[in-house]
Amino acid sequence: MSAPARNLVNLKSVDKGYASRTVLTDITLGVSAGDRIGIVGRNGDGKSTLLRLIAGLEQPDAGQVTRVGTLDMAIVGQGDALDPAKTIRDELVGGRADHEWAGDRRFRDVLDGLLGGVAMARFPQGLDTVIGPLSGGERRRIALAQLLLDSPDLLLLDEPTNHLDVEGVEWLARHLAGRRGSMVVITHDRWFLDAVCTHTWDVESGTVHQYEGGYAAYVLARAERDRQAGAREDKRQQLVKKELAWLRRGPPARTSKPKFRIDAANALIADVPDPRDSVELLRFASSRLGNKVIDAVDVSVAYGEKVLLDHATWRLGPGDRVALVGVNGSGKTTLMNVLAGKVEPSTGEVQTGSTVKLAYLSQDTAEIPGDLRVLESLEAVRGRITTSDGQELTAGVLCERFGFRGERTRTLVRDLSGGERRRLQLMRLLMEEPNVLLLDEPTNDLDIDTLTALEDLLDGWPGTLVVVSHDRYFVERVCDNVYGLSAAGGVRHLPGGIEQYVDERRVAAEGAAAATAGASGASGSGGPAKPSGAEVHAARKEAQRLERQMGKLDEQEAKLHAAMADSATDPGALRDLTEHLTALRAERDAVEEAWLLASETADG
Repeated sequence: MSAPARNLVNLKSVDKGYASRTVLTDITLGVSAGDRIGIVGRNGDGKSTLLRLIAGLEQPDAGQVTRVGTLDMAIVGQGDALDPAKTIRDELVGGRADHEWAGDRRFRDVLDGLLGGVAMARFPQGLDTVIGPLSGGERRRIALAQLLLDSPDLLLLDEPTNHLDVEGVEWLARHLAGRRGSMVVITHDRWFLDAVCTHTWDVESGTVHQYEGGYAAYVLARAERDRQAGAREDKRQQLVKKELAWLRRGPPARTSKPKFRIDAANALIADVPDPRDSVELLRFASSRLGNKVIDAVDVSVAYGEKVLLDHATWRLGPGDRVALVGVNGSGKTTLMNVLAGKVEPSTGEVQTGSTVKLAYLSQDTAEIPGDLRVLESLEAVRGRITTSDGQELTAGVLCERFGFRGERTRTLVRDLSGGERRRLQLMRLLMEEPNVLLLDEPTNDLDIDTLTALEDLLDGWPGTLVVVSHDRYFVERVCDNVYGLSAAGGVRHLPGGIEQYVDERRVAAEGAAAATAGASGASGSGGPAKPSGAEVHAARKEAQRLERQMGKLDEQEAKLHAAMADSATDPGALRDLTEHLTALRAERDAVEEAWLLASETADG
């Protein structure tokens, strides 16, 4: 295939509207070969309309859209065009023989990243699974795989990270950043924007502002634009300023320097305090919650033969701000339901403090009556709330901060989009003034401005927070610690955060692939040699020794848990005990691995 022309798509003086509402006005921009463009903006401001204009799925009311004649272009919207009667094989492989596609490195890479490898471990009948009964998330992965395997010149993606877990998002970012060709992507995932995009388009009030770089560069440039336009001081003090402070003082990976001058932008935030004072937060939370929040002790949950939690213990203290990560289907939502009292464990118990007032934002939030208007649905819960610094927020002010302005506060709930309903459900929970908040994928369908408003609100919220999210930026922004669900059904602390989790999963996957390749090579040469009688005897003795050592480590872990319970109100002691526990678990994992190897040899 010959190299595509430099200018792939051009929009000139484009207008687009629906009925009496104008969405885009006088838009002139272009997509060049090699561009990786992220589109951001509020829900309903025209992001998807812009993408569909580029794709040719919609025609402009005025102006023109031109594309080079040889352009190979493909789009994955928020829905998909998969045939429910077909199998995965039909959609991805077609008539190719198994040895052809299985030997294609590019094909295997996509299957490993999105669909559980060549064996299609995510699906009951592998490649021959019929698409119709699959979940929206599974269909999403197949549609993405289909698009990436076709390898068009221009990829158009609308919220591609929805329904993906942390590993899936990380793989997709690496894959897209490394591929040749161009891309335009709508996403609210700010980590993804920084990892993938070379340009950012901000759709706002009918126009499109263009910036170089990913999310960090976009925020700095937007602040500089506001400064040069003489933005009012009260507006300058709000969300953009606080977001800049976080970008500058947060994880180093987010502070890559854009090409434009940022001195003026940095001057905006010279006097901004840290976004969250964890010591002060803990003191507030202790006074409201007391010493005991939620202890899940020795809990187990299984569905049929699939064990999700196996004698897991997890203790949440006052002021804890933690994230829970794990692959799709590992039991994150199940554990949240156990903490919320919605699922009864088969073993163990959940002990909840007497002062706990819990609110739970699940992925399948209860429907809000459709005949209520937005402001009415909030006032039905409470007319006003008080923040931790004593500031009172009325339902109307909260609507304003979450993007329901003017006439939108009088919109009927049944006329809201999915993202707007999600936003409203979250506001209703906050109006109840809980002191323990469980959020299961809270960022789904929320635009970036709404996410920054939510993060800003959570900065001053003094309770205990547990988050399940594939949005790495949101997790790093609002949480202080990360815990992971293991394949064995346990919960463990990850001091290195999501980066540690992704690295460990990658190393494990590479190790499994190497072991499979080794086993395959060994079987091709007649199989591995059996151990001698002396080797079997030595292995049995070693296995017995390691088994005794694991028992001792188990006893030490139980004592540590007891000590942590006794030190719940002493952050310093609790931190030391947590570090000791992390080291102990690492030692136990190493001993267990050695025991498995010795046991395998001992069995001959």
